[in-house]
Amino acid sequence: MQSVNGMTKRIDIKKAAGIGAVSLGLVVGLAGFAGASSGAIDTTGPDSTNEITHESDVDLNLDNRNDLNLDNRTEQEASSGDVEVHSNTTGGDADSGSASNANAVSATVEIDNSGAASVFSGVTGSNGSSTASVENTGPNSDNEVRFESRIDLNVDNNNDVRIDNNTEQSAQSGSAEVRNNTTGGGASSGNASNTSSSSFTVRISN
Repeated sequence: MQSVNGMTKRIDIKKAAGIGAVSLGLVVGLAGFAGASSGAIDTTGPDSTNEITHESDVDLNLDNRNDLNLDNRTEQEASSGDVEVHSNTTGGDADSGSASNANAVSATVEIDNSGAASVFSGVTGSNGSSTASVENTGPNSDNEVRFESRIDLNVDNNNDVRIDNNTEQSAQSGSAEVRNNTTGGGASSGNASNTSSSSFTVRISN
């Protein structure tokens, strides 16, 4: 609104941003928001009201919550069988196999929240210079220049990752018996073994 020979001249420069939840792709628009602004009032009549107003909002909020829970429980049991050679006139060999357990767990966890923090990089209330000029206003004029800067930016990252791995294994070889023979042969029980392997890879980037 302006009137060179009249009573009122007003220039409004308003920039406002109200953002509830912002992803990284939406922040690009803030570059122009924090730029420079200018206004000028020149040659108004007496008893005029002149106003230059620049308004911009800044409110930055970043909340990162990373809740990560890895739970690995392994129960293993291995036993070789019983071997018996008895009550024979001639008894052969008696062999029992081996019993073994093997368990391997590998976990890789990477959490990087630097991307969310970079949202605030270069975002300020007044990134550029704001200028205003009031010249040649008439007598009894009311001249006002006001710059207000506000930015509202909220980033909320909530990552909840839970991995639960349960392994229960049981291995047992059978029994071998040689008995009540005039000549007994060999008695052998085989091997019993358990093998467990778990691998976790978790990568979180905000």
